[in-house]
Amino acid sequence: MSGRAWSFCLAITLALCPLAHAGPIVDRVKSSGVIRCGGVPRPGLVNASANGAPAGLYLDLCRAIGAAVLGPDGKIEFHSYDSDRAFTRVADDADDLFFLDGSEIADHRLAGLATLGPAVYFVSTAVMVHGPATIHELSDLAGKSICFYQGDNAHLNLEASMAARRLDFIRMGYMEYGELHDAYAAGICDAQVGESGDLAAGRLDEHTAPASRILSEPLATFPVFAATPARDPQWSAIVAWAIYALQRAELPTTQWAAGGAKSLGLEGRDLGLEDGWAKRVVGAAGSYADIYARNLGEESPLKLPRGPNAPAELGGLFVTPYRE
Repeated sequence: MSGRAWSFCLAITLALCPLAHAGPIVDRVKSSGVIRCGGVPRPGLVNASANGAPAGLYLDLCRAIGAAVLGPDGKIEFHSYDSDRAFTRVADDADDLFFLDGSEIADHRLAGLATLGPAVYFVSTAVMVHGPATIHELSDLAGKSICFYQGDNAHLNLEASMAARRLDFIRMGYMEYGELHDAYAAGICDAQVGESGDLAAGRLDEHTAPASRILSEPLATFPVFAATPARDPQWSAIVAWAIYALQRAELPTTQWAAGGAKSLGLEGRDLGLEDGWAKRVVGAAGSYADIYARNLGEESPLKLPRGPNAPAELGGLFVTPYRE
């Protein structure tokens, strides 16, 4: 074979590689028609729907990512990591996609088994106060009684935030979450700390008006990542770019910058996917803004504002690549 002919064949082979040689997880997803996802239950992220089936932001993301490979007919399985034993699904390569924060990865020694993708949600620890209270920001908590679960992240974040502001407060520590919630509901403490989703879920049980308020200034914020098995880089790339497509879909095109999922400027064959992959991803569950509103925002019972869970262009923490 002449050098010119050999070069031509090589060029054709490289052009077809993304479609011809799928990774093992991509093959598994395609052959089964199912994407298997998992994550730790949190209000709005994973919870039971009205019919008892799991629902939440994680499941919508799983469905959207699966659509990139499987199209509209793909199915999802979701497994809740609600015990130490449940995390063995990651080590055993039983799931294709897992939503994990850094502590969960470190505590269960999964760092070498999972490839971190983009952040999909920022968890905030925050302060909730009674509706009539005149407390509107963290500085207003000076001298107030605050309930917390002894030694958890929210408690530690509270101590750090108040120390940084040189503010003292009355500490009301509990070792049972039920006792903590009861003490707050009874008015024994002026405020309660916890993850914002847990606080929002807790105030749904209140029977007084006005309802409790969650202060807009968080104590701390940390990301939950879309993680994938480390052995299939093609699958990791598909997951990452699908999430970026969802996050960019809400951005309008302006005279200064491109917007929408198309602004990623990524062709399907670069990922081993058919053209129109981004449209299928967004069509499966809507943009990230739609998914958030439905599960955590104004269309949900939790009524949590976007806060950090918005693109940087809209004041949030999501930073996505796009084609200028």
